Amino acid sequence: MSGIIIAMLVVGGVGLFIGLFLGVAAIKFKVQVDEKEVAVLEALPGNNCGGCGYAGCSGLAAAIAKGEAAVNQCPVGGETVAKKISEIMGVEAGESRRMVAFVACQGDCDKAKVDYEYTGIEDCRMLSFVPNGGPKTCNYGCLGYGSCVQACLFDAIHVVKGVAVVDKEKCKACGKCVEACPKKLISLIPYDAPYQVACSSKDRGPVAMKACDVACIGCGLCKRNCPSEAIVVENFNARIDPEKCTGCGTCIEKCPKKSIVEA
Repeated sequence: MSGIIIAMLVVGGVGLFIGLFLGVAAIKFKVQVDEKEVAVLEALPGNNCGGCGYAGCSGLAAAIAKGEAAVNQCPVGGETVAKKISEIMGVEAGESRRMVAFVACQGDCDKAKVDYEYTGIEDCRMLSFVPNGGPKTCNYGCLGYGSCVQACLFDAIHVVKGVAVVDKEKCKACGKCVEACPKKLISLIPYDAPYQVACSSKDRGPVAMKACDVACIGCGLCKRNCPSEAIVVENFNARIDPEKCTGCGTCIEKCPKKSIVEA
C-alpha cells in the first residue's frame, strides 16, 4: 500500500508542479491584445481578399488600430463596416465611394474576329504561350477563358459569349479580377460612373476595325464633342475620366463604333 501512496504523491506532485509552471509561464509570456484591434477584426467581413492592400482582415485590423490605415479602407464592407469601425475607433468614417470592376472590352463571339480555333488549357494566363497570345485577332481583347472568374470570391464576374462581364450589384471591388487579368483589361471605377469606353485596343483605326466590330478607332469624335472635357485619346484609344463625366450621353451618340457603353 505504501508503494501506491508514494506513486500517487509523486504523480500529484508532478501535476502540481506542471500546473504552477504553466500558470507562471502564462503570466510571464502573456501577449497583450489590443481590444480595439479585436473589435475591428470582428467588424470586418472576414473575406481575407486583400482588396484593402493588406494580406487579410487581421492585417487591416491591426493597421487600423495603430492608426496606419483608414477606417473605411475595406472595399468589401463598404459604408456599413466603415461606420462600425469608426465608432470603435472614435473617429469620423469620412466619405466612402463605392467602386466596381469594369472590363474594357465587348469583343464577344459575335463582334470579335478570330485567327484560329484554340483547344487547350482554359486559363487566360496560359495563353501568352500560344500564337498571337490567343485566338482572337485583337491582341488587346478579352481572351474569355475565365482567369478573372476563378479569382473572384463573390461570383460577380462571368464569361458571356467569350468576354468577361461584371455584375455590378455583386462586385465588392476587391481587385482580385484586376490582378488576374493578363491583358490588364479590368479596372476599378466608381459605381455611379455614367459611361466608359469598353475597348482597350491601341491599334490604328483600320487595323482595329478588321479585328472587332466595336473597337475604338481613336477618331476623337467623342473628345471633340464632350462638353465637360472628360475624354482623352491616347494611342488610338479613348478614355473617359469618371470624375469629369456629367453623364450627358453625347459621347455615346457621337461614337461611330459603339465603343462607349453605360458603365
